[in-house]
Amino acid sequence: MKMALGFLTAILIASFAPFAYASDPSPLQDFCVAVNDSVATVFVNGKICKNPNMVVANDFFYSGLNKPGNTSNPLGSRVTPVNVNQIPGLNTLGVSLVRIDYAPYGLNPPHTHPRATEVLVVLEGTLYVGFVTSNPADPNQKNKLFTKYLYPGDVFVFPQGLIHFQFNVGHTNVVAFAGLSSQNPGVITIANAVFGSDPPINQDVLTKAFQVEKNVIDYLQAQFWWNID
Repeated sequence: MKMALGFLTAILIASFAPFAYASDPSPLQDFCVAVNDSVATVFVNGKICKNPNMVVANDFFYSGLNKPGNTSNPLGSRVTPVNVNQIPGLNTLGVSLVRIDYAPYGLNPPHTHPRATEVLVVLEGTLYVGFVTSNPADPNQKNKLFTKYLYPGDVFVFPQGLIHFQFNVGHTNVVAFAGLSSQNPGVITIANAVFGSDPPINQDVLTKAFQVEKNVIDYLQAQFWWNID
């Protein structure tokens, strides 16, 4: 009897598994406009709701994505985010947007979004983009790289949590927009996180992990690691 019950439970769990999502929770009301964190007295997974009677149209509004971002930085790119921190009405809606500007040979360096899949569309210029898969089950295989050259009107998807990048390979500026499947996708820029953390990661860890001499780690940790967003 217990074995049959356990088997039935496993079947039910497997049946409902496709409906379980490891992303932003679905809203339980029409909207939940976020309260500014600086005035919040309760901290939750996400943001607490503003009184619906106090909600106004501007809670769902942002202006300025027509303006180019300043790419005068070492990477030659700039991300302009429009997430729940810019539009409080995005709270619980599971979506956000960014504009990305690239100077000639500008780079959006290898990074991940721990909470979102990204769909990117190029409006102007040419981008070389790609992402790398997670570690394969077979230790004899390597992480696989998927790359593509994108032109105006082209769209590319970066799966949630995977390391990806975009590089302007042309002589002109590039403009792209991307939608992300979270109100707050998060960004982990790989080089910044590994070599620019505060406090720094122990050098013995990094020399072992990257199989290099200590002076290489010294040099990398001494650099200024630029965040573009």
